Amino acid sequence: MKKLGVIALALFIQNVSAQTNRFVYEVTMKPDAENKTDIKTENAYLDISPEKSIFYSENRIKRDSIMQKAFQGGGGRASINRDQMEGLRTNINYSVEKDKTNQKTYFKDRIGRDIYSYEEDRPLNWKIESETRKIGEYKVQKAEADFGGRKWTAWFTTDLPYQDGPYKFGGLPGLIVKVEDDKGDYSFDLMKNYKIAEFPALNQFGNTLKVKRTDYLKQQQKFKTDPMSFMNQGAGGISAPTRGGGGGRGSGGGGGNQNPAEMRKRMEERVKEEAKKNSNPIELQ
Repeated sequence: MKKLGVIALALFIQNVSAQTNRFVYEVTMKPDAENKTDIKTENAYLDISPEKSIFYSENRIKRDSIMQKAFQGGGGRASINRDQMEGLRTNINYSVEKDKTNQKTYFKDRIGRDIYSYEEDRPLNWKIESETRKIGEYKVQKAEADFGGRKWTAWFTTDLPYQDGPYKFGGLPGLIVKVEDDKGDYSFDLMKNYKIAEFPALNQFGNTLKVKRTDYLKQQQKFKTDPMSFMNQGAGGISAPTRGGGGGRGSGGGGGNQNPAEMRKRMEERVKEEAKKNSNPIELQ
């Protein structure tokens, strides 16, 4: 009996350690360079397991759930509540995955109908300061780094057994509780955490294309000038056509029997308007 008790305890500990921990961050953004009073705030999840972590928008998973239920119910897009979906719009259209085994970071974002994925090729060189303070219940320590054209200040804690952080941030000897840039344009603040059974499945309509970061930036710029080429050819001409769709930046709209010229005009106007609203990205270079 004693031996069985030891085995049961070992299995319990293994099960607990294998669980995924979700950290909820409040993300504050000023995406419009010409209108810094337009402040966007939404929650994002950092799900961490021993093997990997994924950072993504809370609204994205909610939108995915609505769409999945609509399609499973047989109603398709026609059965989706547009007002509900509009209320779940997100400025965090990307996801960031960190592979714990090979210490690599992968960024994914939609352009047109397809998902572009690249491996982050720039290191985060933190300068850890001696300054400490309390944020909420955690004792935190200060660290600074230059990344993506911005100067970042992070506050990390060793009170929790994780070495990770929101977005691409990580590489510190603890979990990042808060990180913000010196202009006050972007900040990530840890709000709460809890355990979940497993990573949720993120819907990824269309092809997933693995590219270099520089190629992703080129395709992103091309989409701003000629969005219809991504709708008609898929991936701006570098992949086979696909009938993927779905939420996120640059997703196709309309369809049906619309006049092609009118459709192109509306698409270009929408993309230009989106670009204007997102003229102050989190990475400036």
